[in-house]
Amino acid sequence: MTTLKLWAVQFLNARPLYAPLQTMNLTGSDGEPLFEIHEALPSVCAQKLESGEADIALLPVGAYAELPELEVVPGLAIAARGKVDTVVVVGHCPLEEATEVLLDGASRTSIALLKVLLHAKGLTPTLTPVAHGEGAPAATGTTCALVIGDAAFGLPETFPHVTDMAAAWFELTGLPMVFAFWAAKPGVLTDEHVAALQAAKERGLKFAEQHAEKYRKSVLADGREALSTNDYANYLRKTIRFGFDSYEREGLVEFLTRAQECGAVSIPGMAEGDTVHVRFKGASYDVAERARTSHKPLSAEAILAKGAAGERLSFAEGLYLYDNADLFALGEAADARRKALHPEEVVTYIIDRNVNYTNVCTARCQFCNFYRPPGKEDGYVLSREVLAQKFRETEELGGVQILLQGGLNPDLRIEWYEDFFRWAKANFNLRMHALSPTEIIHIAHLEDLPVRTVLQRLHAAGLDSLPGGGAEMLHDDIRNRISPFKNSTDEWIDVMKVAHELGLKTTCTMVFGFQETAEHALVHMDRLRETQDLALSRGVDGAVPDGRFTAFIVWPFQAAGTSLRLRDDTSAWRYLRMQALARLYLDNIPNIQVSWPTLGPEIGEVALRFGANDFGSVMIEENVVSQAGAHFMLTAEQIEHHIRHAGFTPSRRNMQYDRLTA
Repeated sequence: MTTLKLWAVQFLNARPLYAPLQTMNLTGSDGEPLFEIHEALPSVCAQKLESGEADIALLPVGAYAELPELEVVPGLAIAARGKVDTVVVVGHCPLEEATEVLLDGASRTSIALLKVLLHAKGLTPTLTPVAHGEGAPAATGTTCALVIGDAAFGLPETFPHVTDMAAAWFELTGLPMVFAFWAAKPGVLTDEHVAALQAAKERGLKFAEQHAEKYRKSVLADGREALSTNDYANYLRKTIRFGFDSYEREGLVEFLTRAQECGAVSIPGMAEGDTVHVRFKGASYDVAERARTSHKPLSAEAILAKGAAGERLSFAEGLYLYDNADLFALGEAADARRKALHPEEVVTYIIDRNVNYTNVCTARCQFCNFYRPPGKEDGYVLSREVLAQKFRETEELGGVQILLQGGLNPDLRIEWYEDFFRWAKANFNLRMHALSPTEIIHIAHLEDLPVRTVLQRLHAAGLDSLPGGGAEMLHDDIRNRISPFKNSTDEWIDVMKVAHELGLKTTCTMVFGFQETAEHALVHMDRLRETQDLALSRGVDGAVPDGRFTAFIVWPFQAAGTSLRLRDDTSAWRYLRMQALARLYLDNIPNIQVSWPTLGPEIGEVALRFGANDFGSVMIEENVVSQAGAHFMLTAEQIEHHIRHAGFTPSRRNMQYDRLTA
């Protein structure tokens, strides 16, 4: 096997793609190294590939437009869904008033993107090429500068006017911007090379902080001012998108088509009206999956009005609101939608008890303080005597339900759960809202039974409904980082689908604060909305089917004392943004529950004006988030006080959202 000469872009945003190749000691089946690695500016990488000095390069999209015979590695790219931070036009005047723009010569893609955006705005400043790094110092008066790559870090604090090119592209089209991808001379890539590049990306993203810290030290060593390690790490984890799925492919075809139309690139052999093709390793792929006419400039005001009216938001519209909508405008739209769904101005709550029947767990999630591995002395399984005492207290306090969740305990077989449910039903007048999808999957694996069979048996024994625990963030990029031994997104969703098919009502949840991006959060909501669509499609003659999501709950990750010491925004402001967006995006889930146990009842009051119509549970007992720093507890009287203080009438309910008399 021939060792491929690989040229990689030297900017920080490329390091997760190629830096692991330098340490993984990758060899082919013949023992020879898979790659000989070099670093350079994007324009140089393109030149090396064009001249034949490189076999594979991290190629700017603008250069690929002129070399369509190259093969592209599937699934890997440098892209952005909105703001990118490192492709910007800076100046002392707005771009719209510029008479000249200095062009950073390091990348054809950024220059082509600028030309596309200028064409769309009808702007015609003089465009003057300059060497990489020379543009910003020369930006004076009505002369602006296009700056790309690492040189753009920190510029927003230096110039009064900054236009982020990827954000402007997203606003224009509603699509991601793809800047570069791995491209190779035809016929040189083998499956081993492709697998190695894909594995490098996965490894690179796991070590974002290390890449960020190494880069920061290099900046300081050069005598330059540096951002914090966390800023650079967030740039890699949140801002840059390294995947290359259908959404990115749509953005790519739209960009290349617009760039061809305005003369920013020249694609050999492409006539007007032709479809752009990309030759991926193994196949030629038509990237125009949806009509170009379906994309138009996005407006937060228009999207909010659409959401407030109950119209379905697209994925791109959801992303746009997350990134661009004013928080209070978002809250106002969510409140309008809440009022349309629940016009009687009643806010509900439930009296139940969260009973954690065991803390023994094999999942070893990094964000959990509660679990104990099997064999630890402080691991427990609650006895029937202790459970009976908790259940009696719940009934005495007016409780109607037990929220039963625990760890993945390998000593508890399905018969234990069946016996428990039968005993609980025979002795107490309490509904069993019990066992998250993660626990159901664990039991199914333990017994080598289908999930459907497990749910059928437990339901027959007394299981009434399923809570939405174990979801955290329904995106495997995040799950693989925070809970690599737990079930996948698809497995969690599949349990809920089966539960709905069997007529079981369930809730659904989301936890944020794991350094997720807007895309991660929207994918989570989109999967829930899709699952609810499927459940509701089973309705007969307009009736709502029994099996469905009754409510959605979102709360911030509580990091105190956990081994997952992430630095992320878990503020009340972000919580309110996430909840309001959920009210608009989850158009088929009727109830939104506030998260006062993590943020406090006063924020709960505010959240009732950001789309929520339910104050959640009295929480007679709670053991999981409290062990990570959340200690708010309220009585029924206190909950009703906060509901009234927010301007609503309180009403008790059950899990099905039937109103109850006190």
